[in-house]
Amino acid sequence: MSIPQRPEILLGNKRLNLKRLIGAASALSLCIAFCGSAAAATAVARGKTLFQKTCANCHTTQVGLNKVGPSLAGIVGRPVASVQDYAYSEKMQSMRAEWKVWDEEHLDAYLTNPRQVLHGVKMFFAVPDAKDRGDVIAYLKTLK
Repeated sequence: MSIPQRPEILLGNKRLNLKRLIGAASALSLCIAFCGSAAAATAVARGKTLFQKTCANCHTTQVGLNKVGPSLAGIVGRPVASVQDYAYSEKMQSMRAEWKVWDEEHLDAYLTNPRQVLHGVKMFFAVPDAKDRGDVIAYLKTLK
């Protein structure tokens, strides 16, 4: 039995150089990571633009500054109906016990059609397109 000079893997009837295989896998991993972060950055930028065109009419991203709707600063992970000095509808206040906090799942459901999802809330604008909702939520996640 002879020991190969270069570590190889036998795949079918082909011999693959182990160092080249590891190098290719590493390059692929870096590409996937970069492409993923680039796509996420694009979603955030697109979400910010959508927010500014639509949501900013009623909401701010500044802590303590409410408009027709409450400030959305730190919305993701924040308890439902918890912004001080904002008069939430009874329905939204009642959701504290069920939803507890705003997460991606609750935001996605709510933004699809607020008045259909939660009858009796004040918000009437919807974001019916799933990609648009995802992008807006990606932006909202950056508002710490």
